[in-house]
Amino acid sequence: MTHDLIILSASLLVIIIAAEIFTNAIESLGAKLKFSEGVTGSIFAAVGTALPETMVPLVAIFAGNSAHVSEEVGVGAILGAPFMLSTIAMFLMGAASFVFKKRRRKASITPEHTGLKRDLEFFLFAFSIAFFVAFTPPTWRLLRIFIAVILVLSYFYYVMETIKASNALSKDGHATKESKNLYISAIFKDHMFFVVVQLIISLGLIIAGAKGFVSGIEHLAEILHIPVIALSLLIVPIATELPEKINSILWIRQGKDTMAVGNVTGAMVFQGSLLPAIGIFLTPWTINLTVMSSSVITLIAGIWLYILTVKKLKITMPMLIANGVLYLLFVLIVLLTYSRLQ
Repeated sequence: MTHDLIILSASLLVIIIAAEIFTNAIESLGAKLKFSEGVTGSIFAAVGTALPETMVPLVAIFAGNSAHVSEEVGVGAILGAPFMLSTIAMFLMGAASFVFKKRRRKASITPEHTGLKRDLEFFLFAFSIAFFVAFTPPTWRLLRIFIAVILVLSYFYYVMETIKASNALSKDGHATKESKNLYISAIFKDHMFFVVVQLIISLGLIIAGAKGFVSGIEHLAEILHIPVIALSLLIVPIATELPEKINSILWIRQGKDTMAVGNVTGAMVFQGSLLPAIGIFLTPWTINLTVMSSSVITLIAGIWLYILTVKKLKITMPMLIANGVLYLLFVLIVLLTYSRLQ
């Protein structure tokens, strides 16, 4: 137990340090390429920090485990990641905006509106069809493959639309700006090559930290006798979503709301489209009551965020408490479900 707690603490420290190095490099990359904050947050940062949780379902599916374990961990991790982002990650950003309101000189979160609306629209579309296709018979293979292809194409269309909007947004004052010099430039020149080097180093540290964190949690789960599906839906996503949460909190602290929110909503689009497509291709893609509950709650949380965006309301911590409550609701559902099975 003590050994596992040490691994957890060390892995968390590695993730926090790596997240700081990553945000520094990603800001420099966006500034040098003259992209808007939306592109930097929703695409570069989102895809980069989504790598740890992307690896979990892929490893679960390909690792040679039993079919039952592979399917439960794979499907659970795929659908669990957007759930974590739309609930607890959004709540933590709201809490961060409140904690740092004096430094930020505002209590509300004010991301660029059109980009946030686009992220949520693509996410709700992709995640909805990925969820509902699980209710079709496995024999409807052609339909499922068609949906998987649509999910892949929708993500690439989303990337194109986000990049297309970049030039206009940059001219309107939403260009990516470096808050600090590139860390590695203290040793080497501030050159694009070294920006990429720092990104690779930070991503390597993020993946290593996430892997150590997941490993430590899995050992604790065995000691506590936590079921596989509960592990994949509640514990693994918390560990693998840490980079997004920490990156976004760092950007909220700096007042860079567009990159902070885009980091989360962009990852939601990525994980709500490409990862389900992989799951549909490689697993029977069936869901149980627990996974269905998490998916419904994810859609409710996404719709709530979309309503706030469409109505152009100021996003404040009290509004995002609803997302935290939805997360706690699911934890309660999981605990009640598995307590009855004991």
